[in-house]
This record gives sequence, C-alpha cells and structure tokens, in this order.
Amino acid sequence: MKYDFETVFDRRGKDAISVDLARVPGTNTAYSFNGVDIRNDFEFIPMWVADMSFKNYPGIDSAIISRINEPALGYFMPRDEYYDGIIRWHERKNNIKGLLKEDITYENGVLGGVSTALRVLAGTSGKVLVHSPTYVGFTHVLKNNGYEVFHSPLVRDDSGKWVMDYEDMEKQIRKNNIHTVIFCSPHNPTGRVWERKELETAMDIFKRHDVYVISDEIWSDMILPGHKHIPTQSVSEDAKQRTIAFYAPSKTFNLAGLVGSYGIIYNKYLRDRMLKESSLSHYNSMNVLSMYALIGAYTDGGYDWCRQLCDVIAENVDYAYNFITAKFKGVKLSKPEGSYLLYLDCSEWLEDHSSTLKNLLEKGWEYGVGWQNGEDFLIPQTIRMNLALPKKRVIEAFDRLERYVF
Repeated sequence: MKYDFETVFDRRGKDAISVDLARVPGTNTAYSFNGVDIRNDFEFIPMWVADMSFKNYPGIDSAIISRINEPALGYFMPRDEYYDGIIRWHERKNNIKGLLKEDITYENGVLGGVSTALRVLAGTSGKVLVHSPTYVGFTHVLKNNGYEVFHSPLVRDDSGKWVMDYEDMEKQIRKNNIHTVIFCSPHNPTGRVWERKELETAMDIFKRHDVYVISDEIWSDMILPGHKHIPTQSVSEDAKQRTIAFYAPSKTFNLAGLVGSYGIIYNKYLRDRMLKESSLSHYNSMNVLSMYALIGAYTDGGYDWCRQLCDVIAENVDYAYNFITAKFKGVKLSKPEGSYLLYLDCSEWLEDHSSTLKNLLEKGWEYGVGWQNGEDFLIPQTIRMNLALPKKRVIEAFDRLERYVF
C-alpha cells in the first residue's frame, strides 16, 4: 500500500468523540456509556459515529502546517486555489465540465447548508419530503427548525436492495402539496448509490410537481468498486436548475473537526437567495485552515489516497457482509455500494432470541464494540455500524460479536 490504512493509533484524549465519549480521556479506564459498563479487559473499538480511524492524508497536514508557519492568521479572502481545487476534483471524480467559481458557495457544514436551503425553499415552517431510513442529522435540522416532515420509505426489491418507491413519493407530494425535498446521494445509512435511471425517474417526478431539491452528496467520493456516483444535477438541464447540492471533503478525508462544506448551485436566482440567507448571521464564514485542508486534499495525491481508501473500505465491507450473512442468522442487510456504513435489520434475530434491541446494543458495548442504535434513523430494530477502521480491528470486532453477543 502506498498509504497507511493499517496502523491502529491511539485516539484517546485527542478530542475524538468516537473514543473519548466511551473512555475517560487520556486513560485506559472505561466508564458507563449510556448506562453500559464497558469491560476494561476489551480495548474499545469505535464503530458508531461516522468518522474514520485512519491516519490523515499527508498532503492535508502539509498544507495546514505550511499555513500555520506564516506569522499571522487574520482576516483573509478565499484563494483561487480553493475554487480551482473543487472544479478539478469534480471534473476528475464526476466528469463534471463547465463548473465555474461563481457556481460554488460556502456553508459551515452540510447540515448548515441544508438548513439555509430549507429557509430559501420552504420558508420557516413549510412541508418537506425525505426518504426513510432518514439520516439523523436531517431529522434534527427539520425538527429544530419547525418544518412539517413527510417520510417516503425506501423499500427492498427482490434482491434485497433498497430502492425508492416512486408511487409513494408522488402520492405524498400531491396529497400534501410539497415543494421541497431533501435527497441523500449516496444514501445514508443504507449505502445505496443511485443509478442514473433512478435519479432521472425521481427528478422527473420533482419536475412534474414543481419540487425543489436539496441534495446531500457528502458521501459521493466513497463509492465502492462496481458502482459510480451520478451527481443529481447532471441528469438533466431541469435537474441542474432545480437542485441545490452540497459536498465537503470532511467525510472523504476525515475533516469534520475543521468544519466547512460547499454548495454547487447553477441557478443564479437560487444561488443569490442562498448567499443572502447564509450571510444573515455574519458567522457563516470559511476558516482559513479549513480552506488549506481542502486545497491540500483536492490534489492528484488526494485523489490517489481516496481511491486506495475506497479499496480498503470495500475489503472491510466484503468481510463484514460475508461474516454477517454466514454467521448471524436472522440479521438482514443490503450490501453497501457506497460509504463505510452497514445498516443491520435485527428484527428476526431479536424475535428468535426473545430479546430487545436495547439488550443487543448494550451487549456489544459491554464487550467494547461501539455500534449505533439504528432506530435513530427511523427504522425499528436496526443497528448502524461504521467500518472505517484498520481491517484487523474490524476482524476483532466481529469475532467479539460472534463469541459474546450474537
């Protein structure tokens, strides 16, 4: 391997909530997490919050350090290299041509962008359609801002793959007079990478009923072999004009702690409204180190690092999927096509073992496997797992789950 995705390094006391919320910071001492005593004799394996336990891409460190070595960190203007990096990245990753600097906007995180776009498109209390299972961040933004939310459930096809229910989507849009949708591509938590025909069908429905689209594409760099991300805005000229899309290097390069995302908005009317709305707080401003992190990430070296990352994630996904389907009878899942997330349907296993999801989750945490309650994503009796760890840690986690939990 050109880059190191194998070293297990100590994140305790390094401001990582994935570890420090489950350990006394800077020590080996476990304590109760959500009421569960984590055993001291099992090193904790973080598989819950969606960040990665891999070392940074070195080009990011170099870019940030070079800027810190300058004697001042005062007010600044975004550099042309920032916009040029985004334009080159999307041309290389997604074959997007013609993207201009003026099409790119800034937001303090994708959810911040979603919140701004909701105010632009749905006012302060409008109706919004979103698929379920639903990313918990969407749920919080919608609830906290007082929107009326309508869920269109994804369904499983004959192969077990999660797909959109177009009939239900259109029915809900018509019945409830909805004009705003939050779209997740690739989908979190199911890991679906939508195919062009699926996107075209969805966007045709939105066009037919004058629905504007907020498209969260933060996972678009993490596509597993055999699949391809199709930007929502690329499927038609109408889709290009009715969609506000959000991206960020934060998931790809584990930069969530630096904050920062960007929008791509081709429709000048929507873009001008977004810029006005996002400016009102006077705090929606780029961080100079976040800017340099993106400049360092969106390079030829960052592209190679990302490609290797996807291969590593794919290997972990294959291992976990094969392990679960072979050994955890009654646990169902669709194999992810993108992201580093698994979404487990444990309903049959729980019924067969007269158990509850709470008991199952707590047993995993007790033995040091930190996984996430999938019911937060609005589907009962589910668990979400993060596989962005060195493979030896993934193997150890599933060994514990087999021996002590399932």
